[in-house]
Formats: sequence, C-alpha cells, structure tokens
Amino acid sequence: GNGCGHTVMYQDSGTLASKNYPGTYPNYTLCEKKIQVPPGKRLILKIGDLDIESQKCDSSYLTIQSSSTLHGPYCGNVMPVPKEIILDSNEATIHFESGSHVSGRGFLLSYASSDHPDLITCLERANHYTKAEYSRYCPAGCRDIAGDISGNIGEGYRDTSLLCKSAIHAGVIADELGGQISVTQQKGISRYEGIVANGVPSLDGSLSDKRFIFTSNGCNKSLSLEEGFLSKSQVTASSYWEETNEFGQLFQWSPDKAWLQVPGLAWASNHSSNREWLEIDLGEKKRITGIKTTGSGSAMQNFNFYVKTFTMNYKNNNSKWRTYKGILSNEEKVFQGNSNSGDTVRNNFIPPIVARYVRIIPQTWNQRIALKLELMGCRITQANSSFTHSMWQKPSQSTETSLGKEDRTVTEPIPSEETNLGLKLTAIIVPILIVLCLFLFSGICICAALRKREAKGLSYGLSSAQKSGCWKQIKQPFTRHQSTEFTISYDNEKETPQKLDLVTSDMADYQQPLM
Repeated sequence: GNGCGHTVMYQDSGTLASKNYPGTYPNYTLCEKKIQVPPGKRLILKIGDLDIESQKCDSSYLTIQSSSTLHGPYCGNVMPVPKEIILDSNEATIHFESGSHVSGRGFLLSYASSDHPDLITCLERANHYTKAEYSRYCPAGCRDIAGDISGNIGEGYRDTSLLCKSAIHAGVIADELGGQISVTQQKGISRYEGIVANGVPSLDGSLSDKRFIFTSNGCNKSLSLEEGFLSKSQVTASSYWEETNEFGQLFQWSPDKAWLQVPGLAWASNHSSNREWLEIDLGEKKRITGIKTTGSGSAMQNFNFYVKTFTMNYKNNNSKWRTYKGILSNEEKVFQGNSNSGDTVRNNFIPPIVARYVRIIPQTWNQRIALKLELMGCRITQANSSFTHSMWQKPSQSTETSLGKEDRTVTEPIPSEETNLGLKLTAIIVPILIVLCLFLFSGICICAALRKREAKGLSYGLSSAQKSGCWKQIKQPFTRHQSTEFTISYDNEKETPQKLDLVTSDMADYQQPLM
C-alpha cells in the first residue's frame, strides 16, 4: 500500500516522511515521490531522521535517484547517512520500501532549491545552535511534525522548542510556504506561557538557561492599545443577545463588549447561523497582521459559548466585501478558533490585510456564537518605514486580489493622508525654490558679463552707465551698438525718418533684455 506519510510540497521547498512517522512504519509498503524545484536550480536535501530496520538494505531501504546519480540505499545501520545531499539537477525521486520488521520510525527529510543553502529540517531545535544571532531557512510543512514548543511571540520560546514549528506559531512564516527566519538568543526566563496560535499548540514551559525570539518588523502590536483607538473605532453586529436572568436582571451581549480589553460579557449573536457577523470599523486603513479570540470567558461559569471556526471579510470605502483566501488556493480560508470559552487563540494573516473594515463570520460554534477579540497590526506609515525583512514570501501564484484604487488591500502598501499631504507640499515648494535659484543665478551671470565689458572699456552710450556698481547698470535699458554694414531707412508721414539697424556684426556686444 501507500507508505508515504506527511507530505507538503511547495515550488521551492517541502517536507516528506514515511507513514506513521515518528511511529512505526507499516510492513510491506512502498512510498515513491517525485520532488522538484524551479528549472535552473539545484536540489538540496537534508535527512532529518532515518530509522529503517534492515541489516543489508535488501528489503527495507531509502534511495534518492536524480537524473544521473543514485544515492543510497540507506537503512538502519549500514553506512553513515549524509545529513545533506546536493544534487546535480532540479528534480529527484524519493523511493522508500519496507519488508517485514518489528520497529523503526522510517524517515523524514526536507528539501529546497539551491537559493537556500542554509536549509534546516523540521526537527532542529534552538539549543542546537550556540550563536547569539543567526538566520536559517525553514521548509514548507513543519507545522504537523511531532515535537513540542513552549512559549509565545511576546516573551520568546524555550530553547528546547523546534525552530520552524515555533516560527509558524509566531506567525513569522506560513506552513504552506516555509521561509527565512532570523533568531536572537537571550537569557531564559522562569516560566513560559503557552497559547494556541496558527493551529500550533504551545505548552507552558519551566525555567531554562536560554530562550529565543524572532526578529520581526514590529507590525504585530495590539491595535486596540493605540491612543484613542477604542473611541475612534466602531463595532457593529448582525444581531446581539439580550438575556434576562432568574432575578429579572437584563444583560446585553452587545457588540461594544467584543474587545478583549473590555471586562465582563462578550458579544453574542441573537441567532445561531453562519449568516451572523461582527464588523469593526478601524476609522482608517490599517495593516492587520493577526487576530486573537476568546469565548464567553472563564468568569461566566454558567455559559460555555465560543466560536470554533470562522472566516474573514474585509473592504475599504465605497467597495464591496472581499473574502480572505488561502495562500496557495483561491478558496475561502477557514481559521481555527477556540476549543473552550476561556483560553485565547491567535491567528496570523499571511499576507496581511490592509483595510478599514473587517468582518468576522463564525462558521462553527459551541452552544451559542460568542466571542471577544483583539486585532494586531500597525498604521500604514509605520509598516512602510519599519519593514526590515520580508515576513512572508510571495508565492508564484499571487494571492493579491486585483482591486480598485479604493480597495487595494492585500500586499501593496497604501500611502496615508499624512504622506499625501507631504507630497503635495513638496510639489509646491520645490518648483518655487528652483525658480528663485535660477533667477539669482541669472542675475549673477549678468553682473559678471557687465563687469567684464566695463573692464574692456565698452560704452553703452549712456551717462548713467559710467556709474559704479553692476546693479545700477542693469536697471538701465540696453542699447544696441549700431552696425556699420547694413542700415535701412524708411519714411513715415507722421514721424521723422528713423533708422532700423540689423545687427549682424559684433554679435557678442548684443545683450538680451533682462527678464
């Protein structure tokens, strides 16, 4: 049967494992997969784990076949298995075959193109490295690999945590794509708080000697903590629940109670259907990189309301609502929400949403639709100036939606009103300064020319031209030096005969009038 297990393959990287990994692979099974990277690049493979029960690699083994070379067979305890294999082509066939055996985990390997020589596997942990700062490339498909992580993006992660799985948890990379991570090691803390994020559970951790944090662009802070945010933003909903308790007290689960920072009740819909929604008007376009959600709260012990899954819609002024879609597919993305009413769950948007209005649309829930939330992100101007490295890699199949001028939302930064005002002022001031500089430069040149003529003893036929100072001379009208070669005379009945001279000689003496 099919002996292939966990498999995630993207155009530039991927992860492949035997069936049941890290459990025992099945008897008499076959796994054969063709992997490739874009043409013109070489294929890099890293074997993270190999445990195949066989003495001579006759019935159970792993081979890697490129266009011209066969690597292997590899099995339990024959020859040392190379940690890294660089092939001479952009594609290879992975062949795993098993016979009868008692134990063995099988194999796990990762691959990437030659653009990423710092590739690591999904099994590498932070305590494998001693440098204070380093950067590595994580392959696609590390989220569902067995292995614990402890910590969160705010406080950092325990150094025993899996690196790539922690990066997915932190929202630094997407599991479907993989990507580059930049890590800084710091002194450990006494306790690490776990949280579910991006489908990855993080456990509470105890004291450790070291911890690590990911370098980010700073666009992951709570939007509701901004000064005046709660007063500027508006929250509306399709409906809300009004509850009357046994003592006749009325409780309104209204949309204004949906913020995590507001204690007490959450928002709860009056109806239970997937047509219910909670809408947030941010007051202006912002870059939204994530969302935190929780249910009715541990304080409300009589209720166990929470949203299990939800989708996201977004829009800007005078535009239609658009659905947030998956990175590699054109289908609506369904986010994993809460599994109880008290814990907080985080989901990141990769790529981020840039919009003014967002809607959360619950898809599945427990007992009744109810949630409290917090949006993470930053202002547009901050995001434009603070990006130091890409938090996500844009796939070849672009996820950017073609939008109008008012609704350009997914990957393109949008100038803010402050930026537009600055551009307008620049467009007015710069031309004025240029004209002033040209006028001053022209005056200096004319002064220099007049002084040069004065040195040669040239006369303009005016007594006032003998005065010192070039600016006094400029104020006088210029006169032509009459040519002796051509003179045209004409008669006018009302005026005395005048002469019009064509200056065709001594052209250097002709001065253009001052503008």
